[in-house]
Amino acid sequence: MIAICKRTLILCLLLSLFIGAAQAQDDIVIDFYFPSATANDAEGIFQRYADMFAEDNPGISINPVFTGSYTDTRNTILTELQGGGAGPDVAVMLSIDLYSFAEEGYIVPAQSFIDSMADGEAYASDFFPALMRNGMDEDGNVWAIPFQRSTPILYYNADLLAEAGYDGPPTNNAELVEIAQALTTSDRHGLLVPVAGGFPIWMYQSFAIAFGRNIVDDDPTAVYFNTPEAVAAVEFVRSLGTDLGVGPAGGAAWGDTPVAFLAGQAAMIYHTTGNLTRILNGADFEVGVWYLPSGPAGDDGTGYGAPTGGGNLYIFDDGNKSQAELDAIWKWVTFLSSPAIQADWGATTGYIAANASAWETEPLASLSMEHPQYLIARDQLQHVDKEFSSYATITIQGIINGTLESILTGESEDAQAAMDAAQAQIDGILADYR
Repeated sequence: MIAICKRTLILCLLLSLFIGAAQAQDDIVIDFYFPSATANDAEGIFQRYADMFAEDNPGISINPVFTGSYTDTRNTILTELQGGGAGPDVAVMLSIDLYSFAEEGYIVPAQSFIDSMADGEAYASDFFPALMRNGMDEDGNVWAIPFQRSTPILYYNADLLAEAGYDGPPTNNAELVEIAQALTTSDRHGLLVPVAGGFPIWMYQSFAIAFGRNIVDDDPTAVYFNTPEAVAAVEFVRSLGTDLGVGPAGGAAWGDTPVAFLAGQAAMIYHTTGNLTRILNGADFEVGVWYLPSGPAGDDGTGYGAPTGGGNLYIFDDGNKSQAELDAIWKWVTFLSSPAIQADWGATTGYIAANASAWETEPLASLSMEHPQYLIARDQLQHVDKEFSSYATITIQGIINGTLESILTGESEDAQAAMDAAQAQIDGILADYR
């Protein structure tokens, strides 16, 4: 009797192990690639989200893969896909990568998933319209979902401004220069704008927008890089490190800029909202945050302007995914873009929570009341415009970045001529799409 019971117990254990293994084999595994452009613990945060999701969605596993910078992530995915590899199922990539990946047929529109939702209209309308523009095509179809979204903002050392007699931040570029010059010393820059490496076109766009003309609009076949406003904007940025003497010639480096600010080596900086939590936690002085005062004063006395930025969620499908796999992928996308996760992500990093209801959700609701700096990036959305994106984005962005570098470093003294030449190249490329 005892021997029979033992054999029965062993058989039951073996059967349960077999069933468990079979279930594990049937689990849907979602490969999720993500970058980081800040010093936030992105790997730890996404692993926490993956664990939370798996707990509520048995049978679906998330495999988070950190893929380096935004550029590294894009290149890794392109290399895998062009080499016949599987690539990711979902990825966070720059919002401006839309046309490059849509052209190749690597990604599928989110619109069809939204249309299949019972509350799809409510889901989509909860996102801030400014953060949706880079995720939509010219016909208004949604391809990518906002997630890791940002704008550049002005960080300033409020203690230094107060000591110099300024009771608030600059609101236009004349005030920006005045305060920056007043706060420049032999061992401290008055203003650092990171246009030397990193994201030069993104930083530059703030000035172009504030000077009155963005270099793109909703037509992906048009770029406006040699307009009077575009030229005046780059000449102003160049002057910050030359004639005006408030920063280094050629601009500052992306990664060095927040470090210099926290070390007291810069009184004001332009940088991403994605560094807000890090800067607030690391500063031993009062950190002020404000809209970018990049342009001449308008009728209201202000010269605000900034592009949106950051990353969206993209869905990859070569046509071989089952409906169950696609449904699981969409669950992960809607989980990451939910108010609860957006509120947590925004509070943890400083990136802008992309949907309005996230700002009424904890922990962001309480944090933004305690630290109103978090509200500035959200409220600046009234002054923003679309980030650079067009057909052949990667190629054209390279032309623009190279031209900006040559002008800002002094290699090209005639900004208009350099930008005219770049515009001719760009128009030649885009002619095939018109």
